Amino acid sequence: MKVRYEATRRWHFVDVELRAPNVDQACFGHPQLPAAKPASIGPAEDCVVDKIDQFAAELANPSTNPEERIVALKFLLHFVGDVHQPLHASDDHDKGGNTKRVTAEGFRAGNLHHFWDTEFIKQLGSDPKAVASDLAAQITDDERNSWSRGNPADWARESFAIARDDAYGRLPSPNIHGSYRLGSDYIAMAVQDVSTQRSRAGVRLAFVLNQALGHGP
Repeated sequence: MKVRYEATRRWHFVDVELRAPNVDQACFGHPQLPAAKPASIGPAEDCVVDKIDQFAAELANPSTNPEERIVALKFLLHFVGDVHQPLHASDDHDKGGNTKRVTAEGFRAGNLHHFWDTEFIKQLGSDPKAVASDLAAQITDDERNSWSRGNPADWARESFAIARDDAYGRLPSPNIHGSYRLGSDYIAMAVQDVSTQRSRAGVRLAFVLNQALGHGP
């Protein structure tokens, strides 16, 4: 299991450095898939931007092995969400926030990445179906049209900007132990950001799948 995990671990993020942002560098120079090899056994050193493109191409290709198309679909469902998590698209020499310790009233202490991955999402509600329904109902036609454009690299840059300006940019100063105490203003901002990002991810997943399956405009 560990070998399999190591083969795909880097595919979940694109660590664009805050102080020298470069998507190409964060994507390990965009390695090419070996000829006739499926995306699911591509190079371990690759990024979520490339993998979305690769799996979308496989899903769109009717000659792709049926089992591999199912694999491609599963990865797409996961990776389109990943690229919209700001700390999956940024890095401050802290493993995407994993080494920054944070605390907040009413929350168990953890790291910054975990808070953006899980804790702020929980604030949207405990019923995933109800949360999804509420978010979908709030998306305007203009937002849907605007978000149904661009490509995974564009979406990664958008997530990076949120990380730069909000997730990292609005962190308070650390205490003497190097931990960050998040206030109510930061939490409210973060919950709004994850709400917007989940909505964008849903629209863009539909966009990717419609394009791949021949139902796009």
